[in-house]
Amino acid sequence: MASKSPRRHALLSEMGLTFTVRTKEVDESFPPHLPPKEAVRFIAESKAKAFMHDLTTDELLIVADTIVSLDNDIIGKPGNVQEAISILTRLSGRKHEVHTAVSLVYKGKIESIQEQTDVYFKHLSDSEITHYVDHYQPLDKAGAYGIQEWIGAIGVEKIVGSYTNVMGLPTSLLYSSLSRF
Repeated sequence: MASKSPRRHALLSEMGLTFTVRTKEVDESFPPHLPPKEAVRFIAESKAKAFMHDLTTDELLIVADTIVSLDNDIIGKPGNVQEAISILTRLSGRKHEVHTAVSLVYKGKIESIQEQTDVYFKHLSDSEITHYVDHYQPLDKAGAYGIQEWIGAIGVEKIVGSYTNVMGLPTSLLYSSLSRF
């Protein structure tokens, strides 16, 4: 697994997979004209390409990237507390999309899969947003929130699609893809 994400590590473990973690700094920029679905795939495949020459012939590498979009605008990880508050205020009372692309690298080839989940937030009060930002770590999460945390329990009205995708790894889709190897 090429990811620092503790959530992705936990999800892979819950799937019963044995894995090691490899990381390296990879440029996560993408052409600005790309829509969210294409941007997330571009990033995942860029990360995968960075590891291509580091693998032995029998190793399978899993690389993932997740982005949040609202009105087709990509919302990344907040840079600071004020940005986190601003992002959550934008998401409040709205539907947004969570896109994850997973690239599987095996024997010199990259196969990519993608999932989209629609997340509907109730209207969040300023005090709810502030409480979340003050007591959790929104700065390391796309969209400034973790659905598995307090804000997911009190603020998400419904989702359409994969819950684990919102956490950063569409486990059912990934399992189906891994079963082919």
